[in-house]
Amino acid sequence: MNYQLPAVIALVAVISLLLSRKSNHSSGFFLGQSASGQAPSLITLVFSQVTTWIFARSLLNAAILGFYYGIWGTLAYTAYYLSFFTGAKIVEHVRFVEGFDSVQTFLANRFGRWGTSCYNLVIGVRLTSEVFANLLVIGILFGAAGSQAYTLAIIAVAVITLAYSMLGGLHASLRTDLFQMIAFIAVLGLLLLMVAFGGHYTLDLISFKPFDISQPGPILLLVALLQVWSYPMHDPVMMDRGFLADRDTTRRSFMHAGWISMLCIVAFGSLGVIAGANAMTGEDMNQALTRLLGTYPMLLLSASLIISAMSTLDSTLSSSAKLLVMDMKVTAPSVRNGRIVMAVFMLLGLALVFLGNKDLFSAVAVSGTASMYLVPVILFSLWGKRTDIPVWSYVASFVIAIAAAVLYFTESSGYSTLLGEAHKYTKLLWLSLLVPALGCFCFWWGGRSR
Repeated sequence: MNYQLPAVIALVAVISLLLSRKSNHSSGFFLGQSASGQAPSLITLVFSQVTTWIFARSLLNAAILGFYYGIWGTLAYTAYYLSFFTGAKIVEHVRFVEGFDSVQTFLANRFGRWGTSCYNLVIGVRLTSEVFANLLVIGILFGAAGSQAYTLAIIAVAVITLAYSMLGGLHASLRTDLFQMIAFIAVLGLLLLMVAFGGHYTLDLISFKPFDISQPGPILLLVALLQVWSYPMHDPVMMDRGFLADRDTTRRSFMHAGWISMLCIVAFGSLGVIAGANAMTGEDMNQALTRLLGTYPMLLLSASLIISAMSTLDSTLSSSAKLLVMDMKVTAPSVRNGRIVMAVFMLLGLALVFLGNKDLFSAVAVSGTASMYLVPVILFSLWGKRTDIPVWSYVASFVIAIAAAVLYFTESSGYSTLLGEAHKYTKLLWLSLLVPALGCFCFWWGGRSR
């Protein structure tokens, strides 16, 4: 397997570079339009949505949660993909009901500069964490943290992905997403067939960890069901793809991407459940799967993670460029400046990999908790069409959510025990209930005082 995984990276890189067309105009680089000005088709949007949300970190998280908490852990992570349906509703109102061309313009209209500043900070952190997490997965596949193989693999994927992303921006990302999704489905399908014919799928997998509402798996499922209301709005990759095509194409792309993504996550997560149900004492998930499945299925598993990581990285970089250049207007709206922004975000992600926290799920949980400041924004200002909410209510909701996100990070990392000795997912559930409740109270009180 020493030469096989680098060969997968090389193959995906070559095809992605061939598919990427150099873009010298802003509409293609930042908005994904073709040279003739055409918006992406339905199939391109669906596959792009799916492959950018089934990123390597998600696949690995779904499998790891299945390994430790059974089918309930995998279903908990799958529940986050209900974000496609709530995201469709958010885009429908922002773009087609209210008539805004981005989430930022909507927030600026309602809350002025504070509206966009708070939002851009949250999604900037989100984008950086995406680069970090997907590069981290690549490193894990090649060796122990700090090893030569680990370091070289991360740097190689970073350079390759940055190269073709800088070439064509969002248009290149959409084209490569189509290829990468087809390749991912083919590899995952072959892997699942090998597992099925090996007799590893049995009804015993469901009872491996029985349902108990007090256990981490079901608790995390409740957390996901709370966070999906705001999670899509703080994900710029999903939101960007909601402003590219016409109303019907956009709506259908979200619907189809939702069910396809959920099937893929459950399928991949089931591998972790199999490993957990059959693991010997002291075995981790990788060791258990290697013993159960053998070398070639594990190669396919690693290949699917590599394809997924690269597809997410290029989309994250294109959204980063759009955020700073088009939405925040930090610099002049040129393709050159967009490429510079991509390079900066890639360097930030690399810095986090080699200096930061190595807990893959902490990035999701912290990000999801911070996003919950948007719950009252969606309920009151977007769907409720309230225009009388004062800026202080918005800022208060933001501060509460950020404080909760920081608190969860310190609690889950062992730096503090302010919330007692409960399991970290139980603490996350408390925070996921408290943040939107306090935020909605601030919005209600603010509107009432006016």
